[in-house]
Amino acid sequence: MGVYAPDAESYKLFAPLFNPIIQEYHGFNPKTQHQPAVDLGEGRENEFEELDPTGEFIKSTRIRCGRALKGYPFNPLLTGDDYQIMQAKVKLGLGAMEGDLKGKYYPLEGMSPDVQKQLIDDHFLFKEGDRHLQAAKACNYWPKVCYFVDNVSE
Repeated sequence: MGVYAPDAESYKLFAPLFNPIIQEYHGFNPKTQHQPAVDLGEGRENEFEELDPTGEFIKSTRIRCGRALKGYPFNPLLTGDDYQIMQAKVKLGLGAMEGDLKGKYYPLEGMSPDVQKQLIDDHFLFKEGDRHLQAAKACNYWPKVCYFVDNVSE
């Protein structure tokens, strides 16, 4: 069984439903605990220990996250136009990144089967056909207005 919120406000409106699930699954009690402030380490880059100074063991790293854009609902309520606008905004923002943050933008529409298989095998791309995501209407426009961004440092 899965529970999906159509927008951020639903977590408050349906707190009696969501809170026990969040607490059991994540071990986080939304009634008594709060998310920590965002800390991306700005200005503290030298505080982090070098994990593999010789480059012998760590070949690549990745951070995977999925988030909604402020001002837009979650997947179940998004329209095709919403996805088009969001994709354009994300592509523009990511295109401005430089250095270690620079990556490659992969639109799913027109992606070769070999590239798609490789991204799935490398755990960078979810497989198409997840019944829970389909039931939540989270992939109504797949692959037309979906994308994948690889900003993995090799």
